[in-house]
Amino acid sequence: MASGKEVILTQEGLKQLQEEVDRLSTVKRDEVAERIRSAREFGDISENSEYDDAKNEQAMLEHRIGLLQEKLRRARVIKESEIDTEKVSVGTTVTLRDKERGEIRIYTLVGSAEADPSKAKLSNESPVGQAILGKRVGDVVTVPVPAGLLSYEILAIGKMS
Repeated sequence: MASGKEVILTQEGLKQLQEEVDRLSTVKRDEVAERIRSAREFGDISENSEYDDAKNEQAMLEHRIGLLQEKLRRARVIKESEIDTEKVSVGTTVTLRDKERGEIRIYTLVGSAEADPSKAKLSNESPVGQAILGKRVGDVVTVPVPAGLLSYEILAIGKMS
């Protein structure tokens, strides 16, 4: 993550990232430190798998905290007032109709750092996200996917709820 690529976040995404850094830096660090202390009590640390596991967990935790802090340093937060509902942009909620199946899908377009398909939060860098970015209501987009091509009509664009 050494690249200086901007991290686009919504206000909610920024809050979640800050909360995760806070939780990992306090509660989780304390838990890992306690595991290391406990493992030391077992005696010789040169052959102590509990100690090794705890130290590995500590290294992974510190790495994760560092990555999140770097994202926060490079974050650009999309303000509610910047969101234009005339065209699809990060922070908008988009209603799409699958042209082939007729299915309606509603996605919120977010930066890649807060994408979560299970919550219908679509990355602006995903194939569908890239295809709909900048488009308007009534536009039809075609998205190449491993199974072929998907066509969506943009039915509505609104602000993130």
